[in-house]
Order: sequence, then C-alpha cells, then structure tokens
Amino acid sequence: MNPQSTLPTAPAARPQTGAPSAGRRGKGQRSEVRLLAGLGHVALAVWAVIVIVPILWTFLASFKNTTEIFSSPWTLPGELRWENYARAWTKANVGRYFLNSVVVVGFSTFGTMLFGSMAAYVLARYKFWGNRAIYYLFVSGLAFPVFLALVPLFFVVKNLGLLDTHTGLVLVYIAYSLPFTIFFLAAFFKTLPSSVAEAGMIDGCSHTRLFFQVMLPMAKPGLISVAIFNVIGQWAQYQLPLVLLSNAKDKWVLTQGIADISVNAGYEADWSGLFAALTIAILPMIIVYAVFQRQIQAGLTSGAVK
Repeated sequence: MNPQSTLPTAPAARPQTGAPSAGRRGKGQRSEVRLLAGLGHVALAVWAVIVIVPILWTFLASFKNTTEIFSSPWTLPGELRWENYARAWTKANVGRYFLNSVVVVGFSTFGTMLFGSMAAYVLARYKFWGNRAIYYLFVSGLAFPVFLALVPLFFVVKNLGLLDTHTGLVLVYIAYSLPFTIFFLAAFFKTLPSSVAEAGMIDGCSHTRLFFQVMLPMAKPGLISVAIFNVIGQWAQYQLPLVLLSNAKDKWVLTQGIADISVNAGYEADWSGLFAALTIAILPMIIVYAVFQRQIQAGLTSGAVK
C-alpha cells in the first residue's frame, strides 16, 4: 500500500457565490459614473440651449426690420441693417446710457473691490474681539432682498442730497456688493500661506504695505473672479437705478434706457431698434466673460485647495 494514499486530502475550494467579485463592483461603479456623467451632459446641453437660443434670436432680430421680426422670426435676416444700431445709439440715446453705465459700474466695482478686499483680509487674517460677529453681519446681507430696502433706501439717499446722482447710485452699488465680495475673498485670503506674511513683517513691512504689495498680488485670481461677477451683476441692475435715478433721464443707465425703448416700441413699432439696443447691452458682458474666462475659473478653484 502506498503510504501517501492514507493522508487526508484538502477539500476542493468552492467558489463564493454570496459576495460580488471586485471586477463586478468595478464595472457597476463605472456604469454608475457614466450614467451620472451622461445625465450631467444632458442637463448642460438643455441649459445651454435655454441660454444661447434667446441671445442668438435677439442678435438676429437686431438686423431685421419689423416685418421680418413678426413674419419670419426664426429665419436669417434678408440683409445686415446696421442702421438699426445707429438709430438705437443716437435716436434712442443708447450711447449716453451706455456711457453712464460704464462710469457707474467702473467706479462702483473699483470701490467694491477696494473696500471689500480690505475688509475681507482683516476678517480672515487678524484675530480680534467681534471678528466673527462683523463677518456674519456682512454675510447676512446676502439673504436680504434688494426690493425690501427700496423705500427706506430712497429716503436715506434723498436726505444725503444724493438722489438723482451717479454718486448716490455708486455708493448703493458698493454697499449691496460688499456682502458677496467679503464672503468670497475672506475664504480666499485664508488659503494664502502665512509664511509669506511673516517674512514680510520680518523684513519691515507695515500692515498696509504687506496687504497692498504682498498679499493682494497673491490674491489676484480671486480678485479677478469677484470683480467680473460684480461687473455683470451691477451692469444688469434695474431696480436700484429705477428708484434712485427716476427724475434724471440724462443720467439713466442702460437698463433704464432699454426699458424706456421697450415701452416706446409698442407705440412707434421700432422693434428692430429695441433688439439692437439689447444686443449693445448684452455683448459687452459676453466679451468680458469670454476674455477673463480662464481667470474666473482659476479664481474659483485656487481657493478650494490650500
């Protein structure tokens, strides 16, 4: 007898049917990711259509005459009628309103970024009593709708003697843009390395010089992002100018001028001039966003990783 035949043999391994294999789990996760990515692409495509189609239609309608706008709204214009833009720019005073908007938005954005960055830097980098209370007081302005303050704001600006002036509108724009600016930049300033600030203080920098010459250039991506958002928001503002510049037509901004053109278009049938004015108002913001798109994305993502 062979002695090895008496040794017990190990039972054959049986496949485990209860738990899924790693390959199956990996395939399931990949299919789930592909499904979510597909749904996300569909949602983005739908959103792009909702946004792009009205803008494209407005741009095409700006080159048509009134008959083409109503008879064939979805066709290309028969010819490029640049006189629609000339008529809107001169006859409808869009040129004056455009210049007023540039002046108001330029000064208000500069003031918002200056005061907002200074306040955000102090609240983010300095520890003092009441720091969090002041920060939350600023941030609470994000939840305060503009239209709720229109009546008291009107009387405050009137008592200051700034009603129907660009100065009053600029100050109000700055006040209503500060909450978002401070909320965004405070989180951004926290991500900047403290070693650079300490090295600057050792080299003899004052707090003011440290902020303007060291920390502010390091926060350039965040500053550009917030500045673009403020420009777009203030450029499209209508409620505040309507209340604060109601009796000074020569100081109206672009949104007020377009609203006035839309009212008059119903009586004069100058719909092509209205769409030309809308295109003049829309194109600058599209160009600004297209030019600074990379800077905006860099500013939104650089503050997320320390």
